Amino acid sequence: MTSIGGAQMVDWNLAVATATRLVRPGPDISREEARAVVAELRRHAKASEEHVRTFTRMVPEGAEPEDTPVLVVDRAGWIKANVAGFRELLRPLLAKMESRRTGGPGGAVLGAVGGKVTGVELGMLLSFLASRVLGQYETFAPATRDLPASADGGGRLLLVAPNIVHVERELDVDPHDFRLWVALHEETHRTQFTAVPWLRDHLQGEIQTFLDETDVDPMTFLERLREAAQSLSGAGRPEGEQGESDSRSLVDIVQTPAQREVLGRLTAVMSLLEGHADFVMDGVGPDVVGSVSEIREKFQQRRAQGAGRLDQALRRLLGLDAKLRQYKDGEKFVRSVVEEVGMDGFNRVWTSPNTLPTKAEIAQPADWVARVHRKAES
Repeated sequence: MTSIGGAQMVDWNLAVATATRLVRPGPDISREEARAVVAELRRHAKASEEHVRTFTRMVPEGAEPEDTPVLVVDRAGWIKANVAGFRELLRPLLAKMESRRTGGPGGAVLGAVGGKVTGVELGMLLSFLASRVLGQYETFAPATRDLPASADGGGRLLLVAPNIVHVERELDVDPHDFRLWVALHEETHRTQFTAVPWLRDHLQGEIQTFLDETDVDPMTFLERLREAAQSLSGAGRPEGEQGESDSRSLVDIVQTPAQREVLGRLTAVMSLLEGHADFVMDGVGPDVVGSVSEIREKFQQRRAQGAGRLDQALRRLLGLDAKLRQYKDGEKFVRSVVEEVGMDGFNRVWTSPNTLPTKAEIAQPADWVARVHRKAES
């Protein structure tokens, strides 16, 4: 990361160390059982490739599965992988903030202290998430010796073994069925990116546009952060006047108007990707996962309830509740479109960025069908 006088905007090593130190221990499991879980997850990931390709009719273009490796990791491994991803994505933004900050008095001292504070804060966030994520297709992080990726510098599928074991025990479901069910969802994400070669660059471009609009003046950012905290706490508003903004996350509140436009497009794409993965694993599930109905019902209940009041508050603050809505809204969109125009008709969504649904079309699938299909047929 860009640094001036040895001072970094984010102390990435401290972020990893903090998250690894604070993350909850995994479930109690013997070494032999852990090895068996890892081996089974790898087998399920391999089997899921053909299941997903057959169901979706999506075939990777010039990227075979070995080019986008499957890594079965523990919570510390997930933390390291995501810090590498954040570091890569935020590199241009932090370089810009670095140059502005060091131009002022005391910039080097502020950088040394601020980088450590930010590293600790990022580590605390990752420690919370690291015990909850079951799997992830990581798109942007570069390959390292410990964390290989695809040949073009991005793309690897992570399955977080201790979290999968924890949830299957918590739900009291068949562990072998649950592991395959999770693998189907994550393999769908890998298929999306390997079969749609422009998707990665499109997403990266949208994210960079979002970051380019970020206020880089530290005082401006702190002021907006203070307003966000007041809005989330309800401070300064009479009782009974907590309106729609109460449901907004910290991320929502600190955005500029231009960023909200970009976020609307990103939300639509992520709703599509997550909803499509849910639709696929439920579509494939009845043929290969015997207890899929029980797993889906119990998992949906777990998603909705969270793990307690603190968990719910953190999910809301971090915007994770919005991610849960993406699964639900996106799955409805995919299901509605497939019912109307079939799988091949739905797959027109992958033609180009112009055929991706808008945020409004996610809520109104018929509008997407009218725009993409009927316009093309006229």
